[in-house]
Amino acid sequence: MKTLLITGVGGNVGQGILKNIKKNRPSCIRIGTDILDFNAGHHLCNKMFKVPYAINEKYIDCIRKIVNEESVDLIFPSTDEESYQLSLHRNEIPAVIVTSLHQTVGRYIDKYKTYLYHSKLELPFADSRLPSEYMGEFENCIVKPRRGRGSRGISINPDDFSLFDDSYLVQELLEGIEITTAFYVDTTNHLYSMITLERELENGATNKCLVTRKYDERLKEIIEKLIANNKFQGSVNVQSIVSSGGNIVPFEINCRISGTNSIRSHFGFNDVEYALVEYLDKKELLRCEEIKEGVAVRVLSDVIYLGAKSYIDFDNIKPVLF
Repeated sequence: MKTLLITGVGGNVGQGILKNIKKNRPSCIRIGTDILDFNAGHHLCNKMFKVPYAINEKYIDCIRKIVNEESVDLIFPSTDEESYQLSLHRNEIPAVIVTSLHQTVGRYIDKYKTYLYHSKLELPFADSRLPSEYMGEFENCIVKPRRGRGSRGISINPDDFSLFDDSYLVQELLEGIEITTAFYVDTTNHLYSMITLERELENGATNKCLVTRKYDERLKEIIEKLIANNKFQGSVNVQSIVSSGGNIVPFEINCRISGTNSIRSHFGFNDVEYALVEYLDKKELLRCEEIKEGVAVRVLSDVIYLGAKSYIDFDNIKPVLF
């Protein structure tokens, strides 16, 4: 019996990973971590641990202790900062960590570094400036944290750019169709599979989406060049805007499994399972499944702990989903 640790289970990425593991690997023990004792992913875990923020100096020690005490075999980071810290300290943790090399994760966790690197390689990426250097080059712009998550801390066409230091960046606000592309790089450093969704967002996360194949040829060119110039391992997510003229411009790249993983596994792209086959089973991936067409929409659901007297006193209570 294998033990898997999934970080950030309070968020939609971690919960999606847990759902895929529960469905495809029900015999695996699922250990969840989060910054909160009680969270929405708790009911999907066999055991939960509260951990500090990934930037906290105690984070790695905390993860290492859990890995040792629970005999964890493999870790799925679900947030950017955890992916970076765990990749940086990979040699200190006695478990397989499914993430790219720290140099690559560090390059893409910082959107300004991404912009500079892509400019050097002549790879497309949304035109960006530091607030201290911005001279009004863009007709419309979005200011966002360089290491931000979701839609936190963003401002569109602000009146006063002096309010933002250089931990932010000013990015050209692109108009068009927003797409999210997940691709998986196997252990031989080749593109195994990819899927693209046209999506609508709510609170920074995908609310509904449509599987599309019409951008595959152009996206594959971009992705193949990305793979040739980086040390990716496992899942990578590219968020892009498709202009009215059909030009595809990425504006964010994440070196981790992304939030639509629970959706796309139903359409022929199950990157959680790909990683488990390669890094847990130590087997070669077989021919990838054909991507299916379809639409997905997310709905609210409730998890009920009948009889619980507090948010943390319900370990022996079986939750009811409604």
